[in-house]
Amino acid sequence: MISPATLIMKYGSLAVAAVVGLESMGLPLPGEAILIAASVYAGKTGQLNLYEVIAAAALGAVVGDNVGYWIGRELGFPVLVRYGRYVGLTEPRIKVGQYLFQRHGGKIVFFGRFVAFLRVLAALLAGVNQMSWPRFLMANASGAIIWATVFGLGAYHLGESITHLTRPAAFALGAIGLTVLIAWALFLHSHREELEAEAERALPGPLSRRTIKSAS
Repeated sequence: MISPATLIMKYGSLAVAAVVGLESMGLPLPGEAILIAASVYAGKTGQLNLYEVIAAAALGAVVGDNVGYWIGRELGFPVLVRYGRYVGLTEPRIKVGQYLFQRHGGKIVFFGRFVAFLRVLAALLAGVNQMSWPRFLMANASGAIIWATVFGLGAYHLGESITHLTRPAAFALGAIGLTVLIAWALFLHSHREELEAEAERALPGPLSRRTIKSAS
């Protein structure tokens, strides 16, 4: 596998945009690592413009997330409706997911940009759960710009020492994210009937793309 450093030296900011974009579509690639490496390289050598690196990362994140959102909305949703019952995702449970994304989807998309495994899945889940595109785009773009700016500037000014900060921080954020997901799953399980009733009131009638779009 080609290292981030090799990609940066050969393709510059284009490599940053491509890797971050592909990661945002759902592929397990080191988007954050290549942003940090490119920013450190810009600070050390001056052969890359930092603001181009930040812009490339933000643009890659927005474009990649929107592709992931489209895949989830146009392809993932029909698959979920058709086959979800075989893995326990019945119509009422699918509606609960859509209802929760209507209420909290913006926060999931925004903060998901800063947590590794959520960064890969947030856009896809937003699409599958039929989150409205304007809300998704606003949360996605603001999260991408802040994420790229914070990590780009931090790596540029701190150099390679930023790895001593980002690795523990990434581990802590991952642990917090996993804890929140477990707690959320337990909450959903214990309040299943109540949430299903609320979701049905918010999204009445049979589950369909038309109903979801009008409700979002």
